[in-house]
Amino acid sequence: MAKKLKAFHDLNIEQIMTEKRKSEAIIRSIDDGIILVDVEFKITAMNPMARRIFDIQPDAPQNRHFLEVVKSEELFSYIKQSMESGKPPDIEEKQNVFTVEREGTRRHYQFSITPVCGKKTILIGVVLLLRDVTRLTELDRLKSEFVMTASHELRTPLTSIGMSIDLLLESAIKKLNEKEQQLLLAAHEDLQRLKVFVSNLLDLSKIEAGKTEMEFSSIPVRLLFEKVVTVFKSQAEERAVSLFSNVPEGLPNVKADDQKGTWILTNLISNALRYTLSGGHINLSAESFGPYVHLSVRDDGAGIPYEYQSKIFDKFVQVKSDKALGGSGLGLAICKEIVRAHGGTIWVDSAPGAGSTFTFTLPMAEHPQKEKAG
Repeated sequence: MAKKLKAFHDLNIEQIMTEKRKSEAIIRSIDDGIILVDVEFKITAMNPMARRIFDIQPDAPQNRHFLEVVKSEELFSYIKQSMESGKPPDIEEKQNVFTVEREGTRRHYQFSITPVCGKKTILIGVVLLLRDVTRLTELDRLKSEFVMTASHELRTPLTSIGMSIDLLLESAIKKLNEKEQQLLLAAHEDLQRLKVFVSNLLDLSKIEAGKTEMEFSSIPVRLLFEKVVTVFKSQAEERAVSLFSNVPEGLPNVKADDQKGTWILTNLISNALRYTLSGGHINLSAESFGPYVHLSVRDDGAGIPYEYQSKIFDKFVQVKSDKALGGSGLGLAICKEIVRAHGGTIWVDSAPGAGSTFTFTLPMAEHPQKEKAG
């Protein structure tokens, strides 16, 4: 029995060592950087790619505190958050990229943090994964710069063409036959749509590149709602759509750019009017949650198909519908970037045939004085 127990023990040890060597070989062969951190925030394993990323020698001792090796408070805060919650940290889109600058070159790494649990779901550490996205980041930057330059250069000839068409509409339209008049009016309408598209594209590129200045101030939500309701009041009446707002007493002011906040609401109401039938309702409401105020635009229109809801805020995405004709597919993408520049988030709750509710968050105002942010 003793011999059998010893043989069984040796077999178990051999199996464990084999699995350990197999796991280490897999980790070493992965092109992404991998770091294992235990509950005391000490590094227990690091593959060769992670060592190259942080310029750590292969013979550097392990079981050192994460900050001793990586020296990144940002990454450490996310790891700590994951340790405390037992879940991957809540990281906003585009915030999960870590930049390493060394010898005049910059490398960008998209990171993710995953908790690791042992027996009885007890947390034993986290895994930090770093994926090199330098090429994609640079391509995205070059694309944004190209779009910004192209949009800027298109503005001048479009303005010139617009002036020519306006002049013809004022002075020469009576000399044209009916077919020629229709062509000229169609050219005028198409040009207006093109000018709006180019303007939106330029605005989006500036916001994405962080080149749009914002004038932050303390703004009452009631004032924002009243401004946009006044703008759309006549349009809503023409369509027989009820447009109203509801702001509870004592709601805190928001810290926002007045013009940009109005632009978001204008775009959301414009979309709601487009998809709400005669006799429908559009309701603007707001309520506070923690340090944020949630502003919502709810309609009882056609709703959004489920297959579009996950990508409705992406560029050039439009719900396939006759009512979407003439749009640029950039409005909600711009809304998303403006909200993000305010430190908030935006989302939609919708069901086909049951209307849609677009909600975005703005931080509560702490100080009434104006602040500038580039």
